[in-house]
Parts: sequence; structure tokens; C-alpha cells
Amino acid sequence: MSVFTARARRVPTSSPRSLRRTLALTFAVALLSAVAPMAVLTTAQPAAALGNGLALTPQMGFNDWNAYGCNVSESLIKSTAQAMHTNGMQSAGYGYVNIDDCWMTHSRDSGGHLVPDPAKFPDGIKGTADYVHSLGLKLGIYEDAGTATCAGYPGSLGHETTDAQSFASWGVDYLKYDNCSNSGVDAQARYTAMRDALAATGRPILYSLCNWGQDNVWTWGAGVGNSWRTTGDINASYSSMLSIFHSNVGLASYAGPGHWNDPDMLEVGNGSLTTTESRTEFSLWSEMAAPLIVGTNVASASATTLATLTNTRVIAVDQDSLGKQGTMVSSSGGLDVLAKPLANGDVSVALFNETGSTATISTTAAAVGKTGASGYTLTDLWSGATSSTSGAISASVPAHGTVMYRVAGGTTGGGGTGTAGELHAVGAGKCLDVPNSTTVAGTQVEIWSCGGGANQVWTRSASHQLTVYSGGSQMCLDANDNQTAAGTKVVIWGCNGQANQQWLLNPDGTVTGVQSGLCLDVTGASTANGALADLWPCNGQTNQQWSLT
Repeated sequence: MSVFTARARRVPTSSPRSLRRTLALTFAVALLSAVAPMAVLTTAQPAAALGNGLALTPQMGFNDWNAYGCNVSESLIKSTAQAMHTNGMQSAGYGYVNIDDCWMTHSRDSGGHLVPDPAKFPDGIKGTADYVHSLGLKLGIYEDAGTATCAGYPGSLGHETTDAQSFASWGVDYLKYDNCSNSGVDAQARYTAMRDALAATGRPILYSLCNWGQDNVWTWGAGVGNSWRTTGDINASYSSMLSIFHSNVGLASYAGPGHWNDPDMLEVGNGSLTTTESRTEFSLWSEMAAPLIVGTNVASASATTLATLTNTRVIAVDQDSLGKQGTMVSSSGGLDVLAKPLANGDVSVALFNETGSTATISTTAAAVGKTGASGYTLTDLWSGATSSTSGAISASVPAHGTVMYRVAGGTTGGGGTGTAGELHAVGAGKCLDVPNSTTVAGTQVEIWSCGGGANQVWTRSASHQLTVYSGGSQMCLDANDNQTAAGTKVVIWGCNGQANQQWLLNPDGTVTGVQSGLCLDVTGASTANGALADLWPCNGQTNQQWSLT
């Protein structure tokens, strides 16, 4: 299907983002039919990490799109920068003030240069940048890796060098690079072309890839940009935030200093999100070492919104110099435990209640990677209260809420080093099996009498994959076609790092899909050889109990 059709389904028609996609559709047909054939960019070879010295911790700042859509202007950017300078955001770490789409005219000048809209930016982008810089902040700009931006303004495909030089001459410090009207040109090639053009300017410009989580960008993004979007657009609803969390949480192995998974901008303070849900988004994004890019009306933000955005204890987790993205320790029935090791030896723990009712969520110091102490200190990162525990970590968590602790004491390490063996279906007394030892991608797995063959030996990796076979034949256990519905087939597929190939082996014996939260299930509770495996809501039955030995 077309890029535009796929994107349009991701956001409600009432959001500013849907306006952007609608505008993109309107302009795309005319632009793509009018563009003459251009030189084909060769697919970039895998590169070493970008190494531009930027984003050694996840970037923090503001972007105007979520709150203002196309209504960007010099006065808006300046007033936002001034507000950030005085309301505590700048001192809390927010450094970038980013302009999104619609800042330019619809035509380049006679020399092929982008032209800032003189009505919106009477002092040009350089004048705006100079003002932002005078406050000790940095300026970001938006462009697109296609022939047109998502709102129909000139894109940079084929103009990378000229546009990068313009950005540098204006004093731009950050580029968000979108993916509309891309003419079907290979994504890695398009994004690499701008990477090289930015590097050639000699100006440090943080490079944020916005290709919507397509093309397994996390597998090559570190060599191209400082961050990459792992999903489609977020909107200001709990359901959107939850879906994006599930897609991003399993990609921890790809993130690190200078290169981050980006689950899109913060909606804190926007739309239908409650205070509890806003805190949850901020908690989870920080636990996942995500860029913290604020998308609300900063100048008019409420005291509650600002208190969420400037919680320095939570921000310290996001900005921790070790640069580890938190991972899921356990997930059952919508009750999630995440752990993130920190540079000083502490561990940040997030207890997230996905459900609609208050629930107690519990884990242990050992489960989150802490050992070697008779007691540990817990600091509640939202209240600031401290307590002691011999190992139990537990809290009553409101619906859609998150409790965050910083766990100090003992030593940190272990966990996720990989275990191999047969995956026993407890209820049937049989093993998870690849039928007939096939290596055909898409084959649904089953249970069969245990025999120790290679088609029954599963290896749990540090990145939460369950792999079968080895070498060039290695395959991953996979939720078919990224589906998250009850009854989704569980198949083998080539390993690609996506969240539908991430699995949690939980203390209660369940195996849950990180993306769906559903349990690995023997269909119909059958105990017969050949009974198929699927995903099903966790129900505590023995056909959802497994043991890797």
C-alpha cells in the first residue's frame, strides 16, 4: 500500500497530524507526477555509529506541531523560548526549541534555496536562531526526505547539500527529517544523503530521523542519525501512548549514547490525557531513554503540567550517562515491571498499570538486577519519599498509572544473559516444536513430544528474543504480521528486532509478547501432538504455562 494510506490510518482525523497527512496526500500526486526522473541514490552500506558528539544523552526540547500544527511563526518560537528560559524547563535540561512543518514558502528561490515564509518569520530563520541562542537555547528546523514535506512544502530529496548549507548558515542546531513524498527511494539512502550533507557543513547539527518506524530503522539508524522514530505518530490519548509504548519497549538493544529509539513527542498536557496518564508517559519515556520533546503550549502550561515536565528525579533517569534503555522484567495481565540500570549502580524501576482499575504491582530487587545486600533503599521518583526493603518492591498503582523507584544498595548485574533449552508446555507435558524441522518463514509452531531435536531447542537472548536453529538458519519466535489480537498465530520468522519478536519469560510461568501483552497459548488447551500455538489473553490456565529447561 502507499506510504500515505498507511500513515493516515494511524491518527484520528481530528488531530493536527491528520491535517498534515491530508495535505501531504493533496500535494503528493501532483508533485510526484511532475518530478523528472532523478539520479538514483545507491543504498548506503552499514555504517559505524554516527559519532558527531551529539545526543550523548537523549535530546530534550520543544516542538510546535502537536499543539499548533501549521500555525508556526517567529513570534511563537520566540515566546516559547522565553517561557522555557523562565519557567524552569531550561534549567531542568530542555535545550532545543524546534520548528516543525509549514515554516517556508511553497517555492524555492531562483538559486534553488529554501525560503522562510516572510510573513511568519520576518527576521528569517537566522534571526529567530539568534534570539533563541541569546537565551542559551538551541534552534531546530524541520524538513523532509522526499520531494515535499507532509504539509506540501518543498522537500529536500535531491537538494540535500543546498539545504544542509542553508541550515548551517542560519545557525540551526537540530534537524527533524520526515518521510512524506519519498518517491519510493530507499529510506536508508535518503537519510544517509542528508547525514553526509550535514556533516559536510562542519556545523554540529543533531539529526533526528522521522521515518515512522518503517524499514526496521533501528537496525541501521545508529550509523545515520542521533535518533529514529520507532513508530507512527502519537496523539494525545492513552490508547495511542500505550500502543507506542508496546512497540518501542522491546528495542532496547539498539539504543545508546548518541543513538536513541524515539517513540515520538510527549503529549503531556494535551488532549484527553489525565494527570496520571501524563505522568505515565513521562515515566515510561524516561525509563526507555527516549528523547523528551515537549509538544504542548509551553507559555500557557499549567503548574501541574510543568511539575510533570520538570521532575528532575525522573529526568535524571532519562539522562543517565550509562545510556541504557530500560527493559521489561515482567508483564502479566497488563501489569508491567521495567528496569533500567544507572551509571552509579542504582536501578530505576517503573511499575506500570495498563488496566482500568487500581492494582498492586510487585517485583524483587533480584528480579531487577540487584544482589549482594541485606537491604535496599527505595526512592519514589514522583513523591521523593524514601523507604527501605529487604528485597520486595511493590506499590498500589492507579489505573493507567506508573510508580517509579530508584533502587540503591548492593550490586547491579545479571539478567538477560541468554538461556537455551526445550520450552516445555506444562499442561500438555510436551515441547514447543517447529513442524518437520522446517525453516520456512511463517510456519506456525506447535507442541510435540519432546525429543531434543534442534527444532525444539529455543534460546532466550539478552534482547528478549526466542530463537531456534543457529547460524544462517536461525529464526525467531514471532507474532504473525505484528498482530496483537487474541488468536494471532505464533510463527517462526527471520529475526528483525521488532517488538513482535520480543518475549518475556515471567516468574508465574507465562510467556508474554512484549508488543501485545498476550500469553503464548496452546490452542484449545489441547494436549495432542500437533496442537498449534497462538496468542491469547492471560488466564492462568496450564495451557499458558511454560518452562525453559
